[in-house]
Amino acid sequence: MVTGASRGMGKGIALALAEQGATIYVTGRTVCEGDHALPGTVSETARLINERGGKGIAVPVDHNNDEAVADLFSQIDREQGRLDLLVNNAIAIPKELTQSGAFWHKPITNWEMIDVGLRSNFVASWHAAQRMTEQKSGLIVSISGYVGVTYTYNVIFGTCKSATDRMARDMAIELLPYQVASVSLWQGFTYTERAQSNLESVPGMASQLNSFAGSSVEFPGRVIAAMLLDDDLMSLSGASLISAELAKRYGISDIDGKTVPSLRSERGSPIWGPVKQEPAAAGTQGENR
Repeated sequence: MVTGASRGMGKGIALALAEQGATIYVTGRTVCEGDHALPGTVSETARLINERGGKGIAVPVDHNNDEAVADLFSQIDREQGRLDLLVNNAIAIPKELTQSGAFWHKPITNWEMIDVGLRSNFVASWHAAQRMTEQKSGLIVSISGYVGVTYTYNVIFGTCKSATDRMARDMAIELLPYQVASVSLWQGFTYTERAQSNLESVPGMASQLNSFAGSSVEFPGRVIAAMLLDDDLMSLSGASLISAELAKRYGISDIDGKTVPSLRSERGSPIWGPVKQEPAAAGTQGENR
């Protein structure tokens, strides 16, 4: 299951997974072309999944609606009987995100990034964990980035992503005994439809990015697909992982054949490493302090 897959990174991840023949539930709020300023619908993503060799199942979902999310997981139970992967990608992006100005000059409604972007991750993971712990396998990936440790765009965006990293780690601690992995995946600049539009319309953005190589929307999906096939997946659980570094581990390039560089030295290093495998003390599950 990939959330927020009408367009952008969610769509790219789903298409990369489709090449492995996966059955993929894709969620999104855009049902009809024209409903959103940017192109893409959840049904179009499902169609492209089918063309890539997978099985795409489009489910229109507002991830701010807990009942709709619960219904989605019930549908997966009925139709598949198991869930092997959850990718938490959905996030509400207010139009003010890339606009200049301090947090007190922007609407309080920008908090929606926490509601759909952090809380929504927890809700989907809550449902996924119930199923994955029963089957004693599974992977939960939450999309994050260097913004987790480096100021990017605004206060709420950084708060959302740093909390995403910590939540993925603490979930990993509690999931460890059940052989279910939880990680946050750090993407650098990604050429989504929104990003390409911003490059044209946001003053100074293009010049700021000249020194930072970007990647296609499918690149993180290639990395996630390799993680799923990694027999040593649990050794990564709990970590904030830089997708470019994982790609090097797995021998993966971007869709154009180029190597995506890690920006660890330029933009910062993850705080959280993998949780330990040994038994825990003081009520934790092997937290790496």
